[in-house]
Amino acid sequence: MAVRDELRLPLRQVLGGRTAAALARLGLDTVGDLLTYFPRRYHQRGELTPLRELRDDEHATIFAEILSVRERRLSGHRRMYDVVVTDGDEKLKLRFFNLTNWQLEKLAVGGRGFFSGKVTRFKGERQIVHPEMEFVDPDTDPAFASAIIPVYPAAEHISSGMIWRAVRHVLDTLDISEDPLPADIRRRHNLVTLRRALENMHRPADLADVATGRRRFTFQEAFVFQLALGLRRRMMQAEQAVPRPRRRGGLLDAFDAALPFALTEGQRRAGADIEADLAAPHPMHRLLHGEVGSGKTLVALRAMLTVVDAGGQAALLAPTEVLAMQHYQTITRLLGSLALAGQLGGAETATRVALITGSVTGGARRELLDAIAAGEVGIVVGTHALLYDTVRFADLGLVVVDEQHRFGVEQRAALRTKGSDGTVPHVLVMTATPIPRTVALTVYGDLDISVLRERPSGDPKVDTFVVPLSEKPAWAERVWARVREEAAAGRQVYVICPRISTGEDDTGDESDDIVVPAEPADNGRLPGLSGAGRPPRVRRAAAVDEVAATLRDGPLRGLRIGTLHGRMDAAAKDAVLADFSAGRLDVLVATTVVEVGVDVPNASMMVILDADRFGVSQLHQLRGRIGRAGQRAVCLLVTEAPADTAAYARLTGVAATCDGFRLAELDLEQRGEGTVRDVVQHGRSDFRFLSLLRHRDVIETARAEAEQLIAADPELTQHPGLANAVAPLLADDRLRYVDIA
Repeated sequence: MAVRDELRLPLRQVLGGRTAAALARLGLDTVGDLLTYFPRRYHQRGELTPLRELRDDEHATIFAEILSVRERRLSGHRRMYDVVVTDGDEKLKLRFFNLTNWQLEKLAVGGRGFFSGKVTRFKGERQIVHPEMEFVDPDTDPAFASAIIPVYPAAEHISSGMIWRAVRHVLDTLDISEDPLPADIRRRHNLVTLRRALENMHRPADLADVATGRRRFTFQEAFVFQLALGLRRRMMQAEQAVPRPRRRGGLLDAFDAALPFALTEGQRRAGADIEADLAAPHPMHRLLHGEVGSGKTLVALRAMLTVVDAGGQAALLAPTEVLAMQHYQTITRLLGSLALAGQLGGAETATRVALITGSVTGGARRELLDAIAAGEVGIVVGTHALLYDTVRFADLGLVVVDEQHRFGVEQRAALRTKGSDGTVPHVLVMTATPIPRTVALTVYGDLDISVLRERPSGDPKVDTFVVPLSEKPAWAERVWARVREEAAAGRQVYVICPRISTGEDDTGDESDDIVVPAEPADNGRLPGLSGAGRPPRVRRAAAVDEVAATLRDGPLRGLRIGTLHGRMDAAAKDAVLADFSAGRLDVLVATTVVEVGVDVPNASMMVILDADRFGVSQLHQLRGRIGRAGQRAVCLLVTEAPADTAAYARLTGVAATCDGFRLAELDLEQRGEGTVRDVVQHGRSDFRFLSLLRHRDVIETARAEAEQLIAADPELTQHPGLANAVAPLLADDRLRYVDIA
């Protein structure tokens, strides 16, 4: 029987109905499910579980020795038994009710066994109530005769021992001889067969066997995922797109000739790659990523001009109205007279640039929609409003998506349907978050990648300092004195808060409770910036409304202070940004709505309150809003996090460097690897064995092997086991737009 059939066999056909039903509660329905349900840990024979490692509310399986048994009579004929077990160091109470005579015989002082149940607390004491139990004699019981005993993640009504017996039965009765990994690949990389790897994981002779099994499955995870990405790339390349070759003497040449500066080497290289992609008859799928200020918008604009020169239209999709407006203003400023088609002063080769957002309504919206549909607008900038059916293009040739992780799969797919005559528009994805190479190879592995490392204006001149108020409360006054100095010199300052308002729970910003020194927000004091040494209390993180009001009445009295956050309507946002850009405001108190796209060259200082609430990447993005005119700038990361915490270490890491690629590695290490095919912020991974942090070489090797195999057998007709392994990934539409948050 082929391996694909055996692994797909329902467990109810191989095991008893009761066992199969119990395993189904763990989500294990097939033989493959069971055999890839690997042990959580391994016990050396005779080795007891360290009880100090147990955590409250976890379902645990322990191997322990009985220290004492105490019987207590309850009402009627009911009895309760308190059993104390030990690992030789710590103790744990097990509580049983109405045991059978056989169970009572096994509960003997000195006996050893496995006990499975949920760890809880009663009157401050840890306990497991009525655990499942299995008593063993390693010298006589063949089930526990090996030196290494696997312990599986268990649940109510099914113990680790029951899972192990089911696994052993399957391994003993089924001939799992075929292998999805081709034999030549296994030989090249010294990998054991699938059967041997399963034996090593479930019935190891020693821990070296476990390591060998893990090595096999680590490579398999990387290889199958890279194979899926490679096949996805091949499928996308089979789609039809209208070639958009560069036309000499057109809009792009006029734009380049008018540029007052030279492109960086990275911009020229990315531009050449994009130009080649656009000239092809299949759609471009390229990721453009790089540092804050590396000139991604300029590269994207040159791509849009190439398409306009070739008779098509380009759309730039931004996640927020603020960012869409910023892009529109940047593009029209860069183009100058080249954006004034049909207007007085417009260049002969000019095009028209339009902005479509939810706030563009009425007659103005209808006029824009008609012009776009007629092909009179070459470049359209907008938010998700571009996705609506009412927005029709005459010939959409290129879609530029900024910060694509902020859009859902359905939203991003919608623009792909707006190509003409059944063709798919070219797609360029931009992100200002530098991406570690291992993440690029996995998370963005179905896209071609261009990286911008240089900045046109050179390295940023932003000095970053951590302000540790838990240790230096007096520094709070200096923070605001420093802001006044900056304003007095004619420069401007951002003050960033995690939340919008103290009166709302769901702000769309970071808003978890934190413990800070108790202090009312009066007499010029700010939450989190005073009162050190007082008894701690729980309060909300700094909020825009409260901070702005306190600053106006207190340490920044007399300065011109504005506020900006995501709940303001578009007109109010635009007015505030216009005032700040024009220098009519000294200080802008805002949420992370200014994280990307906001460009005020005169802003030279940023104060981030409760900075420990933000991730590494977000802090780096925020910091990129200052020093944009090349002047020396300063960023203060204000925190009450203790110096010995991970949150504080994150801030010191950000303060130590402005290299976004180094910080991207730090972010990956500290936040966790995330879920590869879902938009999940942090903490867990799709992979059971593969680590984006530790297995870069494995990922690169697997990618090379996958590319070689696809070139030789693109339909996987010679590798049916691999085809079955890859099929679930290819069926998952999320893989089409894999992200990391």
